Formats: sequence, structure tokens, C-alpha cells
Amino acid sequence: MMKQEGFAGVPDQLTQEVIAVIAREQHIPAERIRPDSTFQELKIDSLDGVNLVFAFEEQYNLNIPDETARTLGSVDQVVTLLRRQLEAAAGGSAPLASTSETA
Repeated sequence: MMKQEGFAGVPDQLTQEVIAVIAREQHIPAERIRPDSTFQELKIDSLDGVNLVFAFEEQYNLNIPDETARTLGSVDQVVTLLRRQLEAAAGGSAPLASTSETA
């Protein structure tokens, strides 16, 4: 799996933001969360995962399909998904998130 790190092993900005959201939403000290932390290690259950997806959707103005959200199990996986979706949105590539759902 590709590591999302900048210089000297320091997590890049997106990774730091993901860690900050998880820390805020789960009331976990950010220092305990690493890019390779799994949700199981962080004691994030499926309901917590749903709440995190909502937080990421709101923060980045994205729509993460339910079937994709169910596959997320680590900080790295969240970062990779968000990076792809943000790049797709900025570059006009085929979006990974469903845009057909309207409220």
C-alpha cells in the first residue's frame, strides 16, 4: 500500500487532516493515530465509521457511496479514497463518488 508521507516520514497535509477529523470525531488523541492505523486498532466500529464518512463528506464536499464506505478499514484507505476523489473533482476525471443521488 502506498504511504501518504511527506518529507522525513511526516504525514502529508491530507493525511494530517484525516487524522485530525478522526481524533475530533472519536475523541482519540491525534498522537495515537498513525497513517497505518486500522479502525479495529482505534476501536472504530461500523456506526463510528458511518459518522466519520459523514464528517469527511462534509469537510471535503464529497459524496462517498455506501458500498465504498463499507470497504474503509484504515486511515491509509480513507486518505487514498479522499485523494482520488479530490483529484477527480479537481481534474475532471471520472468521479469515484456517485453524483446521481439527490435529496
